[in-house]
Amino acid sequence: MKILISTDIEGVAGVYHPEQTRPGNAEYERARLLMIAEANAAIAGAFNAGATEVLVNDSHGNFRNMPPDLLDPRALAVQGKPRYLSMMSGVEQGVDAVCLIGYHSRAHGRGILAHTINSFAFARIELNGMELGEAGIYGALAGEYDVPVILGSGDDVFISENRALFPNTVFVETKRAHGCNSGTSLSPERARTAIREGMKDAVSQLEKVQPFRLTGPIEARIRAQTPALADLFCQWPDLERLSGDELGFRAPTVEAAVRIINCLSAMSTMLR
Repeated sequence: MKILISTDIEGVAGVYHPEQTRPGNAEYERARLLMIAEANAAIAGAFNAGATEVLVNDSHGNFRNMPPDLLDPRALAVQGKPRYLSMMSGVEQGVDAVCLIGYHSRAHGRGILAHTINSFAFARIELNGMELGEAGIYGALAGEYDVPVILGSGDDVFISENRALFPNTVFVETKRAHGCNSGTSLSPERARTAIREGMKDAVSQLEKVQPFRLTGPIEARIRAQTPALADLFCQWPDLERLSGDELGFRAPTVEAAVRIINCLSAMSTMLR
């Protein structure tokens, strides 16, 4: 059994503030150790439950947050960018299940450090009329590869937003959101224990979990954070301006839509 673990940082126990998510300061250096420790807990849980191979996708920011020498040596690391499948890279390598560790709620939600893909660029992303955060978007990408999401960890708002999309998925609540930068968290040790045990439960019921699928063509609608960003994005001829801050496009698959969205994210850096 081959499992892909996609790891973000905002949903990790003890992480609340943007400073903890941005390289170049002591708070981030500590937070990325918390991140890799939760990844290692998921890896241990996967192997304890019978996995034969585990891939770990570093899915935050520049995709090179986790010190590779601290990763459980039984796992393989997927790091660096750009890469076509982004937070879901590795799913194309014949995996049987996906786990989302340290994930967070969607843009303009009420979860801790809520955003979707790029907090500077995007206020809302809809695919086929469904507002989705990163879990939904990349869960649907996994679905195109016929791979289910069996485990997710993060705050309570992340869980409430995604439970309907992944009804048989095991969710582990690492903290409860009080606001964008505040909440009540499990201790890192308790969070890791919960993730390790949650992985055992998730693997045991893998056969009950169906992939989350969106049928193409994919109608994408994006609300940019500002009209200036919408101006920039609509330099792309295939994008249609829908309003001052909204745009849309059609893509044949979720994978194609994800690649376009990530290109828009990269474009946004010129207006920072």
